[in-house]
Amino acid sequence: MALLKEGDMGAYEAIYNEYWPRLYGYVYNRLKSKEVAEEIIQEVFFSLWKKHEQLQLTHSLSAYLFTAVKYQLLNYLKSDRIRKTYIHQFAQLPEQPSDNSNEENMAATDLKNTMEKEVSRLPEKCQQVFRMSRHEHLSVTDIANTLNISHKTVENHLTKALRQLRMVLGHHLCLIILLDAALNF
Repeated sequence: MALLKEGDMGAYEAIYNEYWPRLYGYVYNRLKSKEVAEEIIQEVFFSLWKKHEQLQLTHSLSAYLFTAVKYQLLNYLKSDRIRKTYIHQFAQLPEQPSDNSNEENMAATDLKNTMEKEVSRLPEKCQQVFRMSRHEHLSVTDIANTLNISHKTVENHLTKALRQLRMVLGHHLCLIILLDAALNF
């Protein structure tokens, strides 16, 4: 740990090689997805390296890494559950004949404009995070890395934005977000 705190890449590699298989097995046994398990473990090790100078362990390195993996896993499961809820809600919408009438296009445009107006009332950073998530379809990890902020900060901005939109736009929010995504493709 002392070498890691000093930025010794060899110490980091030794930790990575020792713990990666066990951490991967822990996540894989819960998700049964090789790609997601690898992504979660990589995120934990990236964070370890990024924070190596400030790292203060109250328990063992093993406990620290497994706890970090557990929280990454919980964040993934929470995001996945929300994603599945939106998909399920969208699938439950009644099918409408797609005649692309001017009236429907105007209603969709009005709804999109109303949503954009509400987004523009959010604090600047919150707007930026929301737009990167919904318009550019970036993951929390990608947004955090791009803006050089923590995952938790990204999640907080998204929660704030969605709470504000939900308050103003109510039950139309799911439809709006899906419509917005469809109109931006």
